[in-house]
Amino acid sequence: MCKIYFGLFLVLSIFFFLLGSYLMKVDLTMILELNLLSLNSSNLVMTILLDWMSLLFMSFVLFISSMVIFYSDEYMHGDNYLNRFILLVVMFVMSMMLLIISPNLISILLGWDGLGLVSYVLVIYYQNVKSFNAGMLTALSNRIGDVALLMSIAWMLNYGSWNYIYYLEFMKSDYSMNLISYLVVLAAMTKSAQIPFSSWLPAAMAAPTPVSSLVHSSTLVTAGVYLLIRFNLSFSTHLTMFLLFISSLTMFMSGLGANFEFDLKKIIALSTLSQLGLMMSILALGEYKLAFFHLLTHALFKALLFMCAGNIIHNLSNCQDIRYMG
Repeated sequence: MCKIYFGLFLVLSIFFFLLGSYLMKVDLTMILELNLLSLNSSNLVMTILLDWMSLLFMSFVLFISSMVIFYSDEYMHGDNYLNRFILLVVMFVMSMMLLIISPNLISILLGWDGLGLVSYVLVIYYQNVKSFNAGMLTALSNRIGDVALLMSIAWMLNYGSWNYIYYLEFMKSDYSMNLISYLVVLAAMTKSAQIPFSSWLPAAMAAPTPVSSLVHSSTLVTAGVYLLIRFNLSFSTHLTMFLLFISSLTMFMSGLGANFEFDLKKIIALSTLSQLGLMMSILALGEYKLAFFHLLTHALFKALLFMCAGNIIHNLSNCQDIRYMG
């Protein structure tokens, strides 16, 4: 089963990468509207946005998840519930895909909540007290972001459409759009673990290492940054100043805190937090393409770092304390 999903994700990743590179070259954006349900005068339309950004991000997520599945075949060897674990990872990737390709807030919320629920289940995979506490903390922190997204969906009713890509730039000076931007930033701060919501990311290291590698490096925590990259046209000056302050604080505090930790995975989690702060500050300075580039490169090297840490922990008979590592 691991091999099947590994092959599938790898092939899809290469395909999306080539397609994204082509769209980038010809500077093309595709918006597909699928009519899911038509009842009298009301239509239920699913909108899909395919541009170079969404396709490249999807390609990277699929590539990393294929490698993580290949890695967990060996790492989780002898686990009774390996198939369940792989299916959870696949569900996680599907939620991420939904979040990446949706240009409207309703389907983003579906993908967002899918990420939250599956990450909760994955964090409590090793069923002990520490895992349950960490899972609860993760779930409750993410619920704040869900509330913020729901409120922004309610405010978006003023515009008559939830497809924000159509009117994001024109409504920049509008009061409602300012409020929506603040709510979206709050949601992204909970997902990307910025101060004051940063406690859940180090706690979520109770999950198995393949999960940390996929979830807490490349997908879940970068969902907030991706959402902000999509919304960056509507940010006011005050909002960017606020974002810059918060992200710099996160960057500094997590870098400082990592110096006093003994748990190997926690140190890497705090380094992730620091990098997320850097991404947010680049975004707040208005360089959204640079932030996206950093998001992709960080996803690759951090997933690799987590997998190497998992190998070290296995070879030292499951010891995570760096004081015993020579």
